[in-house]
Amino acid sequence: MNYAKTSLDHGYANRILTIDLTTSVIETPELDREVRDYFLGGRGLGLYLLHRAITAKTKAYDPENPLILANGPLGGIPQFPGTAKAMAVSLSPLTGIPGVSNFGGYFGAFMKYAGFDALKVTGKSDRDLMLVINGIKGEITIEDAPADDEAFDLERDIDSRFTAEGYDRRNIAFMSTGIGAANTNYGCINSHYFDVTKPKPGGKGIYRTKQAGRTGIGSVMHDKGIRAIIVIAEYPHGENPYGAADWGKAKAAGARLHKVVKEVDPQSLKMSRKGSAGLITFMSKPEYQSLPVNNFQAGSDDRAHLICGKFYAENLFEHKGMDGCFPGCNLQCTKGGWVTLKSGAHAGQKVWVDGPEYETAAGFGSNLGIWSAEFILEANWHCDNYAFDTISTATIMAFLMECFQRGFLTREDTDGLELTWGDEAAALTFMHRLAHGESEVARVAGQGMLPLFDWVAERYQARTGIDPRPELKLFAMQTKGLPFSFYRTHRSLSMQGSYAAASDIGAHHAAAWLIKADLLGAFPTFKDKARALMAYPRVRLGNDNLGLCKLPWVDVFNPESAKRTDTDVHINPASQEIYADFYNAMLGTSLTWEEIFEQTDRDINLQRVMNVMRFGADAAKHDWIPDRAIGPTEDSLYEAEADYNDAEVARILDKALAGVGQMSTAEKREVLMNYRKGELKKLIQVYYEERGWNSNGIPTKSELKYLGLWAFLTEETKERLKELQ
Repeated sequence: MNYAKTSLDHGYANRILTIDLTTSVIETPELDREVRDYFLGGRGLGLYLLHRAITAKTKAYDPENPLILANGPLGGIPQFPGTAKAMAVSLSPLTGIPGVSNFGGYFGAFMKYAGFDALKVTGKSDRDLMLVINGIKGEITIEDAPADDEAFDLERDIDSRFTAEGYDRRNIAFMSTGIGAANTNYGCINSHYFDVTKPKPGGKGIYRTKQAGRTGIGSVMHDKGIRAIIVIAEYPHGENPYGAADWGKAKAAGARLHKVVKEVDPQSLKMSRKGSAGLITFMSKPEYQSLPVNNFQAGSDDRAHLICGKFYAENLFEHKGMDGCFPGCNLQCTKGGWVTLKSGAHAGQKVWVDGPEYETAAGFGSNLGIWSAEFILEANWHCDNYAFDTISTATIMAFLMECFQRGFLTREDTDGLELTWGDEAAALTFMHRLAHGESEVARVAGQGMLPLFDWVAERYQARTGIDPRPELKLFAMQTKGLPFSFYRTHRSLSMQGSYAAASDIGAHHAAAWLIKADLLGAFPTFKDKARALMAYPRVRLGNDNLGLCKLPWVDVFNPESAKRTDTDVHINPASQEIYADFYNAMLGTSLTWEEIFEQTDRDINLQRVMNVMRFGADAAKHDWIPDRAIGPTEDSLYEAEADYNDAEVARILDKALAGVGQMSTAEKREVLMNYRKGELKKLIQVYYEERGWNSNGIPTKSELKYLGLWAFLTEETKERLKELQ
């Protein structure tokens, strides 16, 4: 199909691309201005398109469930740091509710340059396909995909195909899946782009990858028969190439934030050297106990320095070249390095690995009891190549290891593979089996934490006659079916509330990453914590709507913010004002940063509404976390942090420490756990009230009308909400 591009207007292409794989119909309708201005873009626009495409009965692998990729109006503008982000949206095969995952790289920007604010794919193909959006020719095609099961083989063949046609690699970006997405429900989508600056053996220039990792959207893409989506585009040129209302003001805002990043990062977190793996050291501090060790059993370890950002920066990361995941971002936190693989079909091959990010380093490192940076790099590469989520994979493997630790699994259950803490070879073997579905336990583990939980319980009960579900439930680290990302939340009630309720995709940190600020004392009172559960998701998810990376805001503290006395300085208000200037300059508005991000309440409520359509009156029951995320689940774990825990019990009981010392560990642990559970329940209810939801976590009709969202809901949804009020 041929199409004609139009100039960008206020950062929008004002058109979406829809493809039905069942009928091969391709359409390019205009983006409804009312929808655009209400949902803004990215995550919000993707959720709206999802909502209009499904019913309460739609399942993730149904043809009508759309795969949606959406950018935002501020994305793809290299004059401002961190404009690489776009969103993948679909029903999640892990949770059954909307799945959302952001990703970096060039794809979102190039899709906009090619003329589209969003791509929506429905239907299914009976053959392996790739979709090609050629913004240079103004042409969209559905083509047969190369017969590749692995992402990096596909990368090679796509490169060969399009460079042979004369296209510059710098004008090509694409999304891919692999065999791991076919054999798990937590497949990721790789976002490939060419980095002309990075050294490689014999020269310069390599493809790099970012991932839409969470919620299994790569599995939906693979199930539809799509192996790759390629976009070919050129950067806009001219006096005002992105259609800003005030291009001079937009560029000035970018220059200001560039200056903050340049001056602050080298003196603080050193993201340009360590990447996000630098967070390992902070989380492992003995006073914080927030780095998950051995499936969240412990929160600190003396070996953390072996997998921290400093170790990678000094020993493994390649610092030559540019490490921004999009031009113009001087934070340059997209780190990577070379490693020689020890396992699998590519053993002995030296490969480039993008990462690890903090989550991958903690997941395959401390949480599996493995303290090898090289192992983490290899695990990272295999996950990307097979195309499954590093976080879900590592969390599920940790659950299996603890099941071995506690005798719920034997080697007979796992085809002779003994998954024990610290065993690198066994961990890698399991990953290869998982990708190819080569054993029963691997096939079940590929379905997700909840099916795996039942499988382990059934096998143990058949062998012993004892139902282990009450104990397994304590450490099966998931919420709403989504495996945990890697923060041990015993000492952060705010983060417990984030995982339980504020993150509507399940236990993920993107919506409300509050743990660091909470540990630093940002939210000293219960009321402060409740307010944070409102304020921070507005900003974090608002960035997802606009096409912005969160890191130049959250990880580069503007010194001017420290001078403020009338606001929460931890939300970095001085930098927020720079973002507001950028937003207003592009969109022609005059809003404060608070007003800009309050608009995020619209899509937060829409996502909640869709969760309610899935869970019904039981929505609140799914807003909870395992006991392991709340506190010590056995006496020995209490005693490992006895001084801190005893002080907490003394405070709870208003009792002297000497008196607490006379209590048994079991008694003290019961007091502590009951108190923490009570506080979390109270926080969730306060969060519901602040959101305008009822006590069952269901948005009220009056709140939805106040927000203006009611008019955008389907009739089926309106009727169901009326029944549940």
